[in-house]
Amino acid sequence: MNEGKEELDELRAAVREFLAAKSGESAVRAAMDTGHDPAVWDQMACQLRLQGLALPGEYGGDGFGLTELEVVLEEMGAALLCSPFFATVVLAAQALLASADEAACARYLPGIAAGRTIATLAAAEGNASWDPAMVAARAERTAAGWRLSGKKSFVIDGAIADLVLVVARSTAGPGLFAVDRGAPGLRAEPMTTLDPTRAMAALTFDQVPAVLVGAEGHAGRLMSRVLDLACVALAAEQAGGARRCLEMSAGYARTRFQFGRPIGSFQAVKHKCADMLVRVELAEATAREAARLADEAAAEFGVAAATAHICCSQAYLFAAAENIQVHGGIGFTWEHPAHLYFRRAKSCELLFGGPAVYHERLLDRLGI
Repeated sequence: MNEGKEELDELRAAVREFLAAKSGESAVRAAMDTGHDPAVWDQMACQLRLQGLALPGEYGGDGFGLTELEVVLEEMGAALLCSPFFATVVLAAQALLASADEAACARYLPGIAAGRTIATLAAAEGNASWDPAMVAARAERTAAGWRLSGKKSFVIDGAIADLVLVVARSTAGPGLFAVDRGAPGLRAEPMTTLDPTRAMAALTFDQVPAVLVGAEGHAGRLMSRVLDLACVALAAEQAGGARRCLEMSAGYARTRFQFGRPIGSFQAVKHKCADMLVRVELAEATAREAARLADEAAAEFGVAAATAHICCSQAYLFAAAENIQVHGGIGFTWEHPAHLYFRRAKSCELLFGGPAVYHERLLDRLGI
């Protein structure tokens, strides 16, 4: 167990060092306009092999689990990395694996593992719901193959994805379909959202040719698994972001002087930092425990995933808001990174439906 911890610490140190060099504040602000830096994406794949870290060896990956991926995502969340990593490695890759479609996995996962393919999952529509039962996009079987029609919204990195996995409804129910970039009838439009560090797009499908992934009408069960994994991955990002907000606050409180002494010596500021620390520690614990249970295929994983999403959403939003308060007036300005963390915290809270939905998901996983 200690050896495993040492390996995770080494992984964390390597990723942190890389992101310190590649995802500083100036790099984040530069990438907000483009969505990501292709050179950094290639280096992540070639130097650190991050895209293939948690993918099976038979598909070009390194065969590690969500525990290792959780470490990477914590550091990416702390650095506000602008990258299609979450969309590609978490959403799309996990959807392919959950489909149990060996042909589709063999076709797409090696490119993802090597960093050649940027992929995403298009599930939500105008109502922002990730519930497959709410899907209105249609899939029709024709003599020439499957054709998709409809619209998808809030598709993470949808404007730059080489592969889009689409949840669409056929006569058998919601299914998963693969669409290649540049397919006729596919139109992608970047969306203006609260969080400029995570690019989203609206996709329009007009009789777009597609390939069925997995069994027809089985996307409901598949999406339940993917959402659990995605919630844990997002919780890891949130925990990392919350920790960075705490570090920013504590650092500022030590160096900002008022009335001849550091503001960190004032009781009100101490209480803010102490409250942040308690929530950050809880967030990290729930995210890491959920990742461990996922790797062990434990029966209680679904409950742990929903719990982690709730705890980390609340902790990140609290820490990001308190970080602004500790910094005072400068924390509200565009020039300071504190507001970027607040925007990311709020967008993460809403990504899979918001507080009402994630509390309902916990009740569902508890069987209530």
